[in-house]
Amino acid sequence: MSRGHLPVAEAVDVRRAAVRLVRADGRAFTALLALNAAAAGAGLAGPWLLGRIVDEVRSGGGVGAVDRLALGILLCSLAQLLLSRWARYVGHRFGERTLARVREEFVDRVLALPASVVERAGTGDLTARGTADVATVGTTLRDAGPELLISTVQALFLLGAVFALDPLLGAIGVFALMPIWCVLRWYLRRARDGYLAEGEANSQVAEILAATASGARTVEAFRLQQRRVVTSRDALDVSRRRRLYTLSLRSVFFPVVEVSYVFPVAGVLLAGGVLHAHGVMSLGSVVAAAVYLQQFSSPLDEILMRVEQLQSSGASFARVEGLARAPQADPQGTPAVPADDRIDVTDVRYAYDRGGEVLRGVDLTVRPGERLAVVGPSGAGKTTLSRLLAGIDAPTGGSVTVGGVPVADLGPERLRRQVVLVTQEHHVFLGTVRDNLLVAEPSATDEQLWAALAAVGADGWVRELPDGLDCELGPTGCRTDGSQAQQLALARVVLADPHTLILDEATALLDPTTARHTERALAAVLKGRTVIAIAHRLHTAHDADRVAVMENGLLTELGTHEDLVTAEGAYAALWRTWHGDGGPPATG
Repeated sequence: MSRGHLPVAEAVDVRRAAVRLVRADGRAFTALLALNAAAAGAGLAGPWLLGRIVDEVRSGGGVGAVDRLALGILLCSLAQLLLSRWARYVGHRFGERTLARVREEFVDRVLALPASVVERAGTGDLTARGTADVATVGTTLRDAGPELLISTVQALFLLGAVFALDPLLGAIGVFALMPIWCVLRWYLRRARDGYLAEGEANSQVAEILAATASGARTVEAFRLQQRRVVTSRDALDVSRRRRLYTLSLRSVFFPVVEVSYVFPVAGVLLAGGVLHAHGVMSLGSVVAAAVYLQQFSSPLDEILMRVEQLQSSGASFARVEGLARAPQADPQGTPAVPADDRIDVTDVRYAYDRGGEVLRGVDLTVRPGERLAVVGPSGAGKTTLSRLLAGIDAPTGGSVTVGGVPVADLGPERLRRQVVLVTQEHHVFLGTVRDNLLVAEPSATDEQLWAALAAVGADGWVRELPDGLDCELGPTGCRTDGSQAQQLALARVVLADPHTLILDEATALLDPTTARHTERALAAVLKGRTVIAIAHRLHTAHDADRVAVMENGLLTELGTHEDLVTAEGAYAALWRTWHGDGGPPATG
């Protein structure tokens, strides 16, 4: 996996995944093969019986013989119709079940991705894989897969029937297919890379659009509209060129194939005519072979169409299956359980992919049940430290442990129970208020949900909603403003009941009075828990047990509020500035 990009599966990995999916529903796949074989076998009788009719008429056979053979053609055609319909029914059910497995695996893998991996790759790529790519794979599994299987069986049976009539005619038919074979090899050598590049370009377009939409206010504030337009146009231009490349491949592939369909039939008629003229072969056999090869063009056309579709879907499948190669949140399945809730930060250093070190040798111990406030100017490394404490990122040097276990090595479930990070970024899920809360604790009762809402001061406005907890939220339901969405996020934290809560400007969207009330309510609910607050509002620091001051990636001061104010250092300067602008904080 390259930096900033989610991995793409190799062709061998895609084949293994396809085999695994087939084995998961092996009985249906076996039934699909059997039904297609039976349908193809029934279809072979028609041309052979037609050849018999020609020979019967030439030899002076009567109407009765022709009628019997014609009835046989009718019955075989009817059997082929019924068996083909049954095979398609089984194939579509197989495809839908397999698609469900692909979707479930994709969701499981996405949920297992570390947040840092998703952030570096961008949500646009992940969104494109989960929508367009999964949909393409689904269409292939539901439609292209069964159709390709049916057509392959039919083509093999038809070609085998020509060889059964006369090996020489079969060899001529196969030799006449060489142009198709050549252009197919030419196409396949180029198609996979072309479709992968097209998918990557589409992901880039989605990422740019998502980033522009989510940062619309920032774009307007800094007057970046023209720059974003140029960036979008460049991405669209790359996408257009890569799409035109795959289109150029198809514009060569399909015309050659269409013209080549004539060659097998023409070759058999010419060779068969010569053989018939020399008395080596009956006219009925020549007619039957020509009809077989004429019919052969239909499944062959379907196969080639589906092969072309498989190149696109194969690239999509490689992108979907590529998540299996991405780092997992618990890569080693670490069973270690923290001995306690003590957090130790030892000589921690951290540097992002682009740029110098953000943290430079930070040492800190957070005692269980302690309320610690981390303050400092913008860019001091406070948010980076919070991400390391929450296990979202792993330090590039040093260690961050909880109860003696590296935080970054904890599995998702253990980590969620141990440490939870709440930022000013929030999300309201489509669904009811209850649905939004049960994300944190699916087994919570209504009483527990109301208690969590009351803890963050959100029970009042929720009770005023038309259906209370059952009120639908989102564009088609009740809309929530930023402060209400943030309160829902904090209520989820209360329900999750972690041992350590990290608040990184978690109440920034609330007005000062509500924010202070919410923080104190949370402190009361989480009494006995460890609370680490990253804040600019110094009343949070005033209420904390200890205050840590960050400057230029270093921890420069650590102590109680009173001790740091008395020390006349950086914190005292911040306190005086805030105290003069905002007035003294309440201490009750």
